[in-house]
Parts: sequence; C-alpha cells; structure tokens
Amino acid sequence: MNGINFFRDLPNKEEEFGAIDMPFTTPGAAGQEVPLSSTYHRINLANRDQYVQSALDYRLHEFDFQVQAVVEGLAKVIPVPLLSLFTGEELRTMVCGHPDIPLDMLKSVAVYKGVEYSSALVQWFWEILETFSPSERSLFLRFVWGRTRLPRNIADFRGRDFVLQVLDKYQPPDHYMPESYTCFFLLKMPRYSSKEILTEKLRYAINFCKSIDTDDYARITRDEGLGGDGEDSDLELGPSQ
Repeated sequence: MNGINFFRDLPNKEEEFGAIDMPFTTPGAAGQEVPLSSTYHRINLANRDQYVQSALDYRLHEFDFQVQAVVEGLAKVIPVPLLSLFTGEELRTMVCGHPDIPLDMLKSVAVYKGVEYSSALVQWFWEILETFSPSERSLFLRFVWGRTRLPRNIADFRGRDFVLQVLDKYQPPDHYMPESYTCFFLLKMPRYSSKEILTEKLRYAINFCKSIDTDDYARITRDEGLGGDGEDSDLELGPSQ
C-alpha cells in the first residue's frame, strides 16, 4: 500500500515520473509482479490515477476466492446472514474466548485437591498469576489446558473445572517442577516452601513446556534412546537441577 500511495502523492510533474520509470504492475501477496493493464506498460503522469485505482482494486480483491471458500465453510456451520448481528470483536470473543484471560473467571471454576483455598500456597499461586503479563497468562493456560484463551463465559466451560492439586510425593518439594494434564485441565504441584520458588518453577514450566505434543515427543525420544517400543505416559518435568 505504501508504494501505491507513493504514486498517488507524487507532484504533478512529468519529469518526476520519467525519472522513476516504473512498470504498470503491482506486487502480489506471493511476491510476483502482476500486470494491471493490457494497454499501459509504464506508469506516467497521464495514467497515474488509473494505476492507483487498478492497484487498489487488485489488492482489495486478491483473496476473493479464498474468502468465498471461508464463507462457504462457515455457511455449513451457521447461517451467514446472522454474522451481521455481531461486531468483529464480538465474533472473535465468541469463537476464540477472552484474549485477556480474566483470572476471576478462572478462579470461579477452580477446585483444589490436597490443599485448602485459604492456604498460603494457593494464595501465592493466584498472586503470581495476577503479576503475569497477558502473554504469560496465555502460556500458563496452554501449559495446563492446551489452549491460549478462556471460554467467553462460565456456561461455555460446560462443567469443566480447573483442578489445582498439591501432592506430598515430591521430596524435597523445591527440587521438582509442576506437572500438567491438559486433557483434564489439571495442574499438579509440589508443596513449595516459598512464593519465590513457586514463581521460578511456574515461569520455567510455562516457557519451556509449551507444546501439548510434548508427551509424544518425550516418549519417542526416550524409546529411540532405549531402543524399545515403550508405552505412552504422562509427561513429568521431574526434579529440577
């Protein structure tokens, strides 16, 4: 678009266009040069306005075929005329969920195992999430649920609770990382001794174990190393070094 605006805003001087000597084409999305006229081959002062309009028309309609395919796909799921009842922002929220990950909503569906809500560990946990940036909250949600946004309202959780479970099997607890089970929206944690330790472990986990395919990757890597077939198992980040 900047190139199109450049020609539109050039002074009305023939020598300006003569010095530029540009073809009557525009770059396509794939980088190829697309001819815009069978009559004109170079841009000049006389055809400048036609070039600008032709280039704009091409860029605005370059993906009409693909857009129509998307519309036809949507029409198989929802009557397309109904989409006009919503703004773009409303549709995005309905389809993708809240982009800002409201913690009040997450708290409202949280249940606790092996620990009380009033415990220091649980309070640390929520305080840490409060300090997380929007991108860190998305990483956290991906770590525990395999998605980066929450549903748009409580009803869309469809009875799915976020389970925070604290186990005493990790000894010493500060040497272990959290575990997540994305299919069950479950986070298992050791009984960490301080808020600082919990912050460190949680940040490490969400940043270095972001893929829901890691379970299979870990199994394949382990099997290749052992030369065996192995069986599927849940990924545990295990003791930290």
